[in-house]
Amino acid sequence: MLTEAIQYAATHAVTPKEFRPFIRSSVNLWSRAGRCAKDWAPHEENCRAFIREAIAGMRECRTVVVLGSGLLRDVPIETLAEKFDTVVLVDLVHLASVRAWVKARRFGNVRLIFRDLSGFDDALAGKMPEPLAFLRRVPYLDLVVSANVLSQIGVGAKRRLERENDPGKGEILPALIRAHLDGLAALPCKTVLLTDTGYRVTDREGNVLEEADLLRGVPAPPAKQAWTWPVAPYGELGRDCQAVHEVIAL
Repeated sequence: MLTEAIQYAATHAVTPKEFRPFIRSSVNLWSRAGRCAKDWAPHEENCRAFIREAIAGMRECRTVVVLGSGLLRDVPIETLAEKFDTVVLVDLVHLASVRAWVKARRFGNVRLIFRDLSGFDDALAGKMPEPLAFLRRVPYLDLVVSANVLSQIGVGAKRRLERENDPGKGEILPALIRAHLDGLAALPCKTVLLTDTGYRVTDREGNVLEEADLLRGVPAPPAKQAWTWPVAPYGELGRDCQAVHEVIAL
């Protein structure tokens, strides 16, 4: 608990006020990632390897934007910083430990941007969400990586609707998923999409206790690769159950 408190306090000090409500969930994710490091390792390496493979043949490597950069565990930041002139990391929160790690490695071409990538506020107001429209203003953009953030858009929006006691507007959830996918598809540069599409909670006998479609009914794009990710291995949610997510890469 002490390390989480230190992480929270240090991050709070360097986070703009409007993004501070999201620090707690980022710290919780960081804590879980530490506990589940062994179980998460294959998923994280699959993500990093897919990104490396995607950029291997690129001729123009000026600017890359990583959407949902998070803990940087699933992003080959060293490779990106070496290959691209500018690396832009975009997320709601950049934890103090992540900032310190980037600074310690002297990645002078890495920029950290705070941004809500969901489009939630526009959708709630009845407007057409275009959460990735800002990318059209990024100069010399050659690659955009959506790094395991798509499913979290729906999860986060659902939680916000519940907090605001407005679950009746749940129809905006698939609209937000589509907006992200459409935004990527409309970009004139190369893109990489890494996302979990659904999950199952099972017991040790294989019985399904819970399952959900994380893309809210929006069809998943054709995947180049797919694998499973034990987000909550046995002992995390309970001694006799686990949560395994389906992941696609394209």
